[in-house]
Amino acid sequence: MKPVIGITTDVDKDGKHLLNNNYVQAIIRAGGLPFIIPIGIEGDSAQVADLIDGLFLTGGGDIDPLLFGEEPHPNLGQVTPARDIVELELARQMMNCDKPILGICRGLQVLNVAAGGTIYQDIYKQHAQPILQHHQKAPTGHATHYVQLKKGSFLEELAGSGRILVNSFHHQSLKDVPEPFSVTGVSTDQIIETIESAQHQFVIGVQWHPERLAENGDSVSMGIFNRFIQACNNRKS
Repeated sequence: MKPVIGITTDVDKDGKHLLNNNYVQAIIRAGGLPFIIPIGIEGDSAQVADLIDGLFLTGGGDIDPLLFGEEPHPNLGQVTPARDIVELELARQMMNCDKPILGICRGLQVLNVAAGGTIYQDIYKQHAQPILQHHQKAPTGHATHYVQLKKGSFLEELAGSGRILVNSFHHQSLKDVPEPFSVTGVSTDQIIETIESAQHQFVIGVQWHPERLAENGDSVSMGIFNRFIQACNNRKS
């Protein structure tokens, strides 16, 4: 039996659920069975967490800053409160059950907020130092900047290197990172690019989009999904 992976979805202004096929195919290639999670099920998040073997928090728009104690910055993008509620509830339920979670881009930020952390609403206006191009103009599957990895971290061990190249499509980033998370990768301009939990078997977030790089055969990106599904299989057994 393949592990069932809950994949969160975006929703547009007309209420249509949206999900890029790249996310689904990355899970299928790694050996998981995708289960698409709609908005509106936050009241049943405990039951959903019981049904799935792993949670995949996907990319998308901005998180409502009221959820981490701030009012909106002028450069805040579109927020989807119904999506925020579902993802935060599911992330907390899954962490309470110690079930694997992989967060990508917005998903990384959801994990941080779920644990009580905060976010820079716009890195270009809220950082004092010069910032790289974090919303790249290059093709989506092309890696454009480096991430320096903490020695002994999951990704450093997976990559066999202290530095990897990633793609980038965001204007927000993590600010305060609370326990159980630790920062395990930063870009050369010190933007937080990856976190992992020290208290869970597999709860990891990355700021880039490995599902896009995996399509081009990037071994680290493919390894992220493979190890996620492996952790889900281990938890399942």
